[in-house]
Amino acid sequence: MTMTEKILARASEFGEDAKVWDREKLVIIPDHYIFTSDERANRNVDILRDFCNEQNIMYFYDIKDLGNFKANPDYKGVCHVTLAQEGHCRPGEVLLGTDSHTCTAGAFGQFATGIGNTDAGFVLGTGKLLLKVPPTLRFVMDGEMPDYLLAKDLILQIIGEISVAGGTYKAMEFVGSTVESLSMEERMTLCNMVVEAGGKNGVVPADSTTYKYLEDKTSVPYESVYSDGQARFLSEYKFNISKLEPLVAKPHSPDNRALARECKDVKIDRVYIGSCTGGKTEDFMAAAKLFLAAGKKVKVPTFLVPATQKVWMDVYSLPVPGSGGKTCSQIFEEAGCDTPASPSCGACLGGPKDTYARMNEPKVCVSTTNRNFPGRMGHKEGEIYLASPYTAAASALTGFITDPRDFLQ
Repeated sequence: MTMTEKILARASEFGEDAKVWDREKLVIIPDHYIFTSDERANRNVDILRDFCNEQNIMYFYDIKDLGNFKANPDYKGVCHVTLAQEGHCRPGEVLLGTDSHTCTAGAFGQFATGIGNTDAGFVLGTGKLLLKVPPTLRFVMDGEMPDYLLAKDLILQIIGEISVAGGTYKAMEFVGSTVESLSMEERMTLCNMVVEAGGKNGVVPADSTTYKYLEDKTSVPYESVYSDGQARFLSEYKFNISKLEPLVAKPHSPDNRALARECKDVKIDRVYIGSCTGGKTEDFMAAAKLFLAAGKKVKVPTFLVPATQKVWMDVYSLPVPGSGGKTCSQIFEEAGCDTPASPSCGACLGGPKDTYARMNEPKVCVSTTNRNFPGRMGHKEGEIYLASPYTAAASALTGFITDPRDFLQ
């Protein structure tokens, strides 16, 4: 080290012997590029492990055996779903994460946003970060949610309305009777994709649904906060959800909104159900519900990637309502889907060429994921239509983009 380096290192909180500011407030979760033979991807996890051991990090969800994810008791899967399932999401708190979809946790009434690696370094060392307070866009959604819609349709409607730049460095607050009726997992879907509108964070006011979800997940005290009567919003948007129809986002942008029924002539090659957006337990339950109602087999390869170990277990153990006790996995098998894969981010962001379900050829895919830019799921000439699990499942049965009402009504 030079003189200058040594002087500044001694005066700072960083350097070779630096310690994280609080080993109990850091959560480290491997989830990208996990089940691959790519040496550099595997090395990333090894480096994480060495760091966590050195720093004695309390919450490190490690994976060592790539051949059998179930042999790793600490491994969870996709970080944004894991954070919720493991009780790390709490109302009124600040959550910063090195992934843009950290905003998912806003569903719990907390400020959650993605940050870059440089900012993350300062957070690791000091527990602090300079943030500009974003102005807030308010989205009021009222009306009874039709039984053929899911939260994915709601957020595609919003992004289509304001564009992928409409929420740039703004908070997006979701309120109204429709939002209040949503489960926690559906609220997570809603907040998950605010970053696709450029949003800094998404947030839903905590209520009895939130508190019920957290009952068996955390004993850490928290304090909810709410917008007051004098709060000033940059803009307010109102939607009557009872009139909304199933939607897709056509290639190559999440704001390229269209009605699913308007795309009925689009022939597809595959369907992908998974990711932090569309790989939660309720997402698979929705797909299974539609397959059960249809009683048909899929006409295109249909890939299933549970977000976490818990979701994977739910797919194999929880009975689907109205099925006579059948689980999602049994219904998927009867419908001819691929066997549910090991939980991870999977092909949502492409990854190494041996990533499960990666598009290595220019295919047309209906996906429950969050982005459809060129190359997002692999091949640069691939076409991705973003959709809800209902619409994805319906499309799998026909080989064309299909409105789920064709099977649910």
